[in-house]
Formats: sequence, structure tokens, C-alpha cells
Amino acid sequence: MMHFLFNDLVRSVFYNKSNECAGRISMGEQIKIYCHKVRKIIIMSFLMMLFCTLTAQAATIKNIRLGQQGSQGYRIVFDADTKFSYKTFLLNEPRRLVVDAYDINVSSEVEKHQDKMGWVTRIRVGTPDSGTKRIALDLKTPVIIKKAFMLAPQSKFGWRFVVDVISVTEREFNAHIGSKYAFDSHQGTAKNVDSKKTALQSPSKAKKIIVIDPGHGGKDPGAIGYSGIYEKTITLAMAKELKAMLDKEGRYTVYLTRSTDIFIPLRDRVKIARKYNADLFMSIHADSAANRNAKGLSVYTLSETASDKEAEALAERENKADVIGGLNLLEHSKEVTDILINLAQRETMNRSSEFAGFMVQEMKKSVKLVDNTHRFAGFAVLKAPDVPSVLLEMGYLSNRTEENQLKQPAYRKKLAASTTKAIKKYFDNMRHASVF
Repeated sequence: MMHFLFNDLVRSVFYNKSNECAGRISMGEQIKIYCHKVRKIIIMSFLMMLFCTLTAQAATIKNIRLGQQGSQGYRIVFDADTKFSYKTFLLNEPRRLVVDAYDINVSSEVEKHQDKMGWVTRIRVGTPDSGTKRIALDLKTPVIIKKAFMLAPQSKFGWRFVVDVISVTEREFNAHIGSKYAFDSHQGTAKNVDSKKTALQSPSKAKKIIVIDPGHGGKDPGAIGYSGIYEKTITLAMAKELKAMLDKEGRYTVYLTRSTDIFIPLRDRVKIARKYNADLFMSIHADSAANRNAKGLSVYTLSETASDKEAEALAERENKADVIGGLNLLEHSKEVTDILINLAQRETMNRSSEFAGFMVQEMKKSVKLVDNTHRFAGFAVLKAPDVPSVLLEMGYLSNRTEENQLKQPAYRKKLAASTTKAIKKYFDNMRHASVF
């Protein structure tokens, strides 16, 4: 731009179009014209720089407003003096909503804002890279983003960037973490369109995620059978056979908490289920008893209190398995159990019981069951507050007959077939699809 102005200036200095017929002007006149032009360019350049500076200073997000929409929704409004490009998404550890604003400043008033409703615990502003301002809202409760859009000036309001969110379960929040679920001003909200497509799909058509947990492993052998076989060996074999059978169905995505003989702390097993956003978690075990005549299969779900003294003792024994991994729970098993009971959501417990009912229905057609087959205990592996969970006790390794049966692949396949039927019934008859 300056180059063209200078060329025009030179031409105007040495050739005056208004005096074209008179020819060249005197040197003195040329100098006066030149100085006048130079002064004009200097003044114009100064004004342009001033204008750019003022414009840059004016591009600012001035404040933030937080409000509630309905019983479960919230609206976040950023007031700005110009339209700006953005990208907003969710992150965890800590749980937060992030807004990346491009080529705009953020007033210190945003960071100072206090949320009177309490669902935003803190607001932070940073600069991840040149030209980007990041606003992070630490969240007390899990939410997902429903909409994000700019509003043009209207009435007394200037430009506004709006983010609408809605309260959800921790499980659904975890399923929407990361920039791939971002609402982006440059690329639109394709992820939102995808979510609509998903919502239109029948729950039976979407692949359900199942996590199977072979009990014990590594340094923890579990129960020792009549002939000396370890529970950890039987549970791993059963888990692999069940996974293979479910994989053949083509309607499930199945994960194992362990596929080899390794030790995994009980609470880490639950973390694995939540990491995969499991729709169902099943922990597989085999029991032992001093009474060698004890036999039969049972299914456990989490309860506020154990259903009987035998179940309570069994829960205590399973929880203390963590001692082997260096996490001594002997002093705190009751406290941990109390915490699990307090955290357990009634909805999840009901769904767990529903699945346990289907398990009993199918298993009684083919194998020996204990009386009161569906039992309740405070197993640590059943603690996930948002994942329906059951613990399957396949039988008693201390019973010679049942131990021999559990060692046979054909018998385990029979158990796997009944479990697969129960899982199919559970999802086909799901009465809680709307929860998630």
C-alpha cells in the first residue's frame, strides 16, 4: 500500500497533470508539493496505526453471565464488543467446560465472576498460544453442551456468545470429553448433528458395551479348589469363552479387565468399566466353603446391607483381596463398604437387579442354583454408581463335582450361553433407555 502511494507521490511531484500543457514546473514548486505530500502520508499513516490499535483494544470479552434454564439446564453468556471465532468443548481432571476465543482479549472481570448457583466453582483465563484466549469453567456437576452460538447486537446488548448446557450423569459427561465433540464456529456443529442421528437410532441397534471382569489374578489366586486348581484360572477361562460368544452376536463391544494372569486392584477394575463407558459390568468368580457339600450358582448385586451373614462374609473376603496389592483394607473395609453404599444410585441398583433376574431365569434352565439365587453384598467391584453391575459366583470349587464341571470347557460354554441369553433379554427389554 505504501509502495503505491509513494509511486503516485513521485509522479505527482515531477509531473503536474493540471499544468500538463505548461510542461514541467519549477524546482521550488516541486519541493513544496513534495513536502506537502509527505506530510499527508505521515499523518495518514499515523491515523491508520491509531485506528488499528483502537480496534484491537476494543475487541474484548467484557464479562460473563450465568443463568438457569429449566430444571436441568444452564446458559452461559459472554458479552463482547465484537463478533469472534470460538471453539468450546469439555475436559476432565478437573471436570471443566473450555472456551477457546480467537483474536480477542478477555477482561479480568470474567475471571473474577462468582457463580451464585454453585455449579461453576471457578473461572480461569489463560493463553495457550498466540491469538488464543482460553476460558475454563470448573464444573461442580457433570454437563454436556447442547448449543453454542453468537448473538448479534440487539436493544441494549452488544455481541454475545452463548453456550447452553444440560446436567447429565458422570457417564454421559465422560462420553463427550475432548475436542472431537467441540462446537466450532469455523466447522459448525457436526458433532451435534451426529448426536441427533444417534438419538434417532433404536437402542437395540447401537452396540452395547460390556466389560467382563475375571476375578482375582496374579498374586491373588482366589479360592483354591478341591484338586488344587486356582479360582483365577477358572474365571479367566470363563471370561474368554463368554467374550468369544458375545463377540459372535455382533451387537456388543466386549472388553476384559484382564486377559492374562495379572493382579488388578478391585477399584481399578471398576475404573476400567467406567473408562469404557460400560453399559454392563460383570465380575466372574467361583466360591469355596468349609462344607464340601455346598454347591450351586449365585448372582450378586450391590445392596445397602448384605442379604445374609454368608453374603456379608463373602463380601468382606473379596474386598480384602486388595491387601495383596499393597492396599490394606483390613482397617477400613467397613468404612469403604459404607461409602459404596452411600454412593450407589438407586437407579443403577434397580437395573443391576433387573439383569440379575434375567440371569437367574436363564441359569436355572441348565445348571444347579443355590437357594435365594439372587443375593446382595457390598462387593467393591459392584461400586460404580452409574454402571449396572453383577457378580457371578459360578459354583463351589471346594465341591468335587462342581470343580470338575467348571474345569470342563463344555460346562463353561453352557454357562456362557445362558449368560448371553440373559444379556440379550436385558437389553431387549430395557426399560431405562432414556436414562442415558
